[in-house]
Amino acid sequence: MHDPFAEERMQFLLTMRRRGINDIRVLRALELVPREKFVEPEQAAYAYGDHALPIECGQTISQPYVVAAMTEALELEPNHKVLEIGTGSGYQAAILAHLAGEVVTVERYRTLAEQAERRLRDLELDNVTVIVGDGSLGAPDHAPFDRIIVTAASPDVPEALLDQLVDGGMMIVPIGPVNGLQSLVRLRKKSGGKGIEREELMAVRFVPLVPGKAAAL
Repeated sequence: MHDPFAEERMQFLLTMRRRGINDIRVLRALELVPREKFVEPEQAAYAYGDHALPIECGQTISQPYVVAAMTEALELEPNHKVLEIGTGSGYQAAILAHLAGEVVTVERYRTLAEQAERRLRDLELDNVTVIVGDGSLGAPDHAPFDRIIVTAASPDVPEALLDQLVDGGMMIVPIGPVNGLQSLVRLRKKSGGKGIEREELMAVRFVPLVPGKAAAL
């Protein structure tokens, strides 16, 4: 069957490698997930460009390099249980599904959650649970998690999410002001309650982590 995006996908993977994504498992996951399925039909031609694209509810699908870098920074293992905050289109969750044993993803917009769930189901990624809820609270009923990835910016370290990490677990989260550059931070929870290690990875710009569920969408 002809794949109209085959050449774009190959160039996309070469771009990711040139930009420093070296984890073979992450690159394979990027290859396996058809990004064109996670954007609006009128945006499909731009799906493999290295830039963010608009989706419904005023949100965006993140720049592919940022998705890849955040995923690589998680150091995922096949047995890991992962929490994602901010499902959006479902693209990041689909990448995680190829790398981890179980993925729980929380979205405040019901419209986005239902679309993402449908896309994931169509791709037969049955190790992902999509929840409509308040991402700032995490998913305590499903905790604890080996890894947490937050795809919205928080002004401070989200303590409620840290509490849902296992000892030795890791969180990737953009931290900084709502309307400016943020820092992508990797937090490692030390075993035995000995605190948190913090590492700043790169400058990013994400939509804010908004408390509560969206009322109408």
